[in-house]
Amino acid sequence: MIGDVTMTTLHAALSGLAQRQRVTNDNISNINTPGFLAGRTDFESTLRSELHAGRTPSVTGGSVARSLEPTNTNGNNVNLDSETVLATETGLRYQLALNALDGKYGLLRSSLRTQ
Repeated sequence: MIGDVTMTTLHAALSGLAQRQRVTNDNISNINTPGFLAGRTDFESTLRSELHAGRTPSVTGGSVARSLEPTNTNGNNVNLDSETVLATETGLRYQLALNALDGKYGLLRSSLRTQ
């Protein structure tokens, strides 16, 4: 039970979400850097395909690619509103995954106490 697929999946999701938060913070910190292209992190598609294939997901941060969104006059394409929404959503998803992982550990603690 300690190393089950659910816990590995949650760990992989936490790793991907942490990377997304780092990339989003980097985007925001470079909002005025000429020529900077925002980064985008995708770990969900890999996680989904591994689970659909019946494999235990690997714990990686996912892939980071530069956004192809249109740029402004200085060649930068970071949109502060979009990045702020993404940072908030990522934080909420991270907290949800932590709560799910805490629930799994709670079940494990409970089962160990009854034995």
